[in-house]
Amino acid sequence: MNIAVYDIREDEKLVFRRIEQESEISFQYIKDHLTVDTVSKAAKSDGIAVLGHNMIGEDILKRMAEMGVCNLATRTVGYNHIDLQAAARHGIRVCNSQYGPHGVADFTVMLMLMSLRKYKQALFRANVNDYSLKGLQGREMKDMVIGIIGSGNIGAQVIHNLAGFGCRILVYDTRVNPAIENAVEYTSLDELYSKSDIISLHVPLLDGTRQMINCQSIAKMKKGVILINCARGELMNIADIIEAIESERIGALALDVFENEEGIYHFDRRTDIITNRDMAYLRQFPNVTMTQHIAFYTDSAVDDMVSISVRALYDLHIGSAPLNRLV
Repeated sequence: MNIAVYDIREDEKLVFRRIEQESEISFQYIKDHLTVDTVSKAAKSDGIAVLGHNMIGEDILKRMAEMGVCNLATRTVGYNHIDLQAAARHGIRVCNSQYGPHGVADFTVMLMLMSLRKYKQALFRANVNDYSLKGLQGREMKDMVIGIIGSGNIGAQVIHNLAGFGCRILVYDTRVNPAIENAVEYTSLDELYSKSDIISLHVPLLDGTRQMINCQSIAKMKKGVILINCARGELMNIADIIEAIESERIGALALDVFENEEGIYHFDRRTDIITNRDMAYLRQFPNVTMTQHIAFYTDSAVDDMVSISVRALYDLHIGSAPLNRLV
């Protein structure tokens, strides 16, 4: 079996090479995005593996079908960059990938601590030899009420990580997770908003969650609330977030994701003009911490994402049914 791998990163090659040595699968490495102009490079392959850097729409999927390459896997958990309806129309079978929850959960707690202890300001001062204390007084986790929106794999792991801090944990989800229900208080979303000192998002991007953090929901929160988002940038209405930062209704904000981050995050853009004005404006606030969508980025997660996507393509190739098939 031969798989065409688009957007190949150097760190992924180690995993692909190990799989190649341990199996009868070979890989064709392509640094380009998968586009209507580059899809022909995969003409002799049995499947295509991509990342999430560009939209894979009807034109690409139609061309894949014409070439007879009908298996597509994304080496990401999210799959909004693939037009699944178009894939179904053209007979393209699509799978996503998965990774363990620990990396994102660890990163989430780190951002909570950095926000509580005002580490961004402390780091900036130290870089210019300013070691003063004024304005750097933090708060302790044991005194916090932490609201977790979403108690799936990652949300539940965040809750496990927080267990040793002694904080009170409120959770909102449409379903109760039995693995953590005895360690937390499930509550309504409005009650979580009104009582939490820190709110962390761990829900998928759906019609019901898109821009769920907006002026209406922020108005229900404590003044000075800390918001953490390691899930999806589109969960937040950025205009409303900016207004709440400027009015000091939000006390601190930590984001690993951002709306319209495509083409910016994961690329070296030091000499380029960045056209996402909201991203540039938010970054300059002393109480806003922004990282470049790296919460997932651990050795274990990269191994998982590559291995699971390759396994899905192999299963499709031999006629089996991958658990992570989307179409």
